[in-house]
Amino acid sequence: MKVILVNGSSHKDGATARMLKEVEDTLNKEGIETENFFIGNDPLRDCIGCRKCGSLGKCVFDDAVNEFTEKARSADGFVFASPVYYAHPSGRLLSFMDRAFYSAGSAFQHKPAAAVLSARRAGCVASYDVINKYFGIASMPIVTSTYWNQGFGNSREESSQDEEGLNTMRNIGLNMAWLLKCIECAKKNGIDAPENGKARMNFIR
Repeated sequence: MKVILVNGSSHKDGATARMLKEVEDTLNKEGIETENFFIGNDPLRDCIGCRKCGSLGKCVFDDAVNEFTEKARSADGFVFASPVYYAHPSGRLLSFMDRAFYSAGSAFQHKPAAAVLSARRAGCVASYDVINKYFGIASMPIVTSTYWNQGFGNSREESSQDEEGLNTMRNIGLNMAWLLKCIECAKKNGIDAPENGKARMNFIR
């Protein structure tokens, strides 16, 4: 079993990475393989709704999004992490997730996911809500903890002093590992994920 941890910060080794590290270490202790995916600092296009991904099988803009979605197809779970800017996740992570979920939604279906937020002071709960909505539309079990999935600090060093935040991250790892093992056990006993129906309509005629 493998979990991909996505770092949506512009700082590869900052406070957001510190929170992810705590989740990762816990997953590893539980026997779960992990891979870190830093979305990078290169310019990142937003989704333009061209729908070319329907025929191409990937986003028309060939960048970190396509690299990630290819890995996502064989992953079993995900953690998407972001710093908080103006009480919302980073714009680059939202552009990344818009395109990833639009172009490769089947790669995420029925796979557990967690949102992780890092803030200097406030805005985590609103940002947590935004990221969780991606999971809700993709039939993904949402992994929670014993508090909101957040940590505080203006740097990696400050985040390392947030013991409650770090404990929250460890519990995310424990809950993710438990859920993945339950899903694996279900598969071995012939209990597969449901085949979801699909219906689309417009309300304006």
